[in-house]
Amino acid sequence: MLPVDPLTLLAFIPAGLALNLTPGADMMFCLGQGLKAGRGAAMAANFGIAAGGMVHTTLAALGLGALVVAHPAAFEAIRWLGVGYLLWLAIGALSASPFATEARVEKVPASRVFLQALMVNLLNPKVILFILAFLPQFVDPSRPILPQFLTLGAVFCTGGLIVNGVVGLFAGSIGQRLTRSANLSRWLSRISATIFGALALRLALMPRS
Repeated sequence: MLPVDPLTLLAFIPAGLALNLTPGADMMFCLGQGLKAGRGAAMAANFGIAAGGMVHTTLAALGLGALVVAHPAAFEAIRWLGVGYLLWLAIGALSASPFATEARVEKVPASRVFLQALMVNLLNPKVILFILAFLPQFVDPSRPILPQFLTLGAVFCTGGLIVNGVVGLFAGSIGQRLTRSANLSRWLSRISATIFGALALRLALMPRS
């Protein structure tokens, strides 16, 4: 027996995909990594974000997400840690050598990009709010809660993997071609830094309500 009613799942899939297709921080992060370090880094970022989404889903199902939202100090701490981390990534992108080559594009360890994406997702309190607001609409209180949350979270993250993966691979293909030029490589680093900085600003200006 499925943890989630099949009719509920059929209603959830298009709703989740519609949200996956909406440009947001996750998509922009994959785009930035693809431009900066190629397709491999984009996919590592993609999987890191999906892993973060599943962690958030599990915490929400266990009630920890609601606990964080109920305590503004903890919520604010997570938010500002996320802002600081994104700014650190922006500075790192600016300080990268402009004389990149195709070999250099492939040098970024996938494990490091995966962890960066995981941290970006975990330190984004907007993800906590989203999961707490969206997933419970499709949860049946008469059924076990945790399996339903995990199933819905897995479906949503799979949609994100597909959408963000397409964006990241496209950006990675462009980045690999452009990094053969030192000037274009320098501009790609600036674009990546701008994306990370914009995400930090967006998170810093997030309404506190």
